[in-house]
Amino acid sequence: MPAVIETTDLVRDFLLGEIPVHVLKGITFQLERGDFVAIMGPSGSGKSTLMNILGCLDKPTSGTYKLEGSGIGDLTRDQLAEIRNKKIGFVFQQFNLLARTSALENVELPLLYTDLPAKERRERALKALQAVGLGDRSEHQPSQLSGGQQQRVAIARAMVNNPKIILADEPTGALDSRTSLEIMAIFQRLNREDAITILLVTHDAHMASYANREIHFKDGRIESNEIIAKPRDAQADLAALPPEAVETVKEEVTA
Repeated sequence: MPAVIETTDLVRDFLLGEIPVHVLKGITFQLERGDFVAIMGPSGSGKSTLMNILGCLDKPTSGTYKLEGSGIGDLTRDQLAEIRNKKIGFVFQQFNLLARTSALENVELPLLYTDLPAKERRERALKALQAVGLGDRSEHQPSQLSGGQQQRVAIARAMVNNPKIILADEPTGALDSRTSLEIMAIFQRLNREDAITILLVTHDAHMASYANREIHFKDGRIESNEIIAKPRDAQADLAALPPEAVETVKEEVTA
């Protein structure tokens, strides 16, 4: 079985005026089905550029990128859009939810580009919300939800099409510590129970410790690629929080 993601000598250059800027400088690595990988590195090291290429939002200057054994270099814009919709789920730091739209409608959005009938789209969107603990908030708009709840809506939207891969770019960057743990617990459950391959970009070494592997970037190159022998368990760390922290979150959720 081919790797879910395979890059070979991936290079991405940009022009700053007439001056070439070398952002990625020969990136080679693989992600197997069911991997949970954290990508770390300072700002400007190439993490987000790589994420854009892996998410079929951009193409490399040279080198190859294969998704489930198939090269994406020669695909058309429409073919890339279809891959993004069917095979890849995206989660971002700022949630990227439609402001005047309910949680259910936000989750349902990727399904509008499929041939599913309206009833089935709604059922699948509600099921995805229930999977992240927000079934009772389906009619709430983003302004009526906490930051953690908004991110859970974003995760439900990312998984509603049953993607093989979730690309998460700083998904806990705007959240407090407890809420960040709740999000990592959801990612671990999706990874362990549904074998979804997860690629997490983060500046937070603690959040990275919940992954199975860490890849460190520096100056557009991979500096290290290490397996985490015993990842932390987010659900266990949540259970270990003091009772007063639990009560605070309960008040927030039920408000």
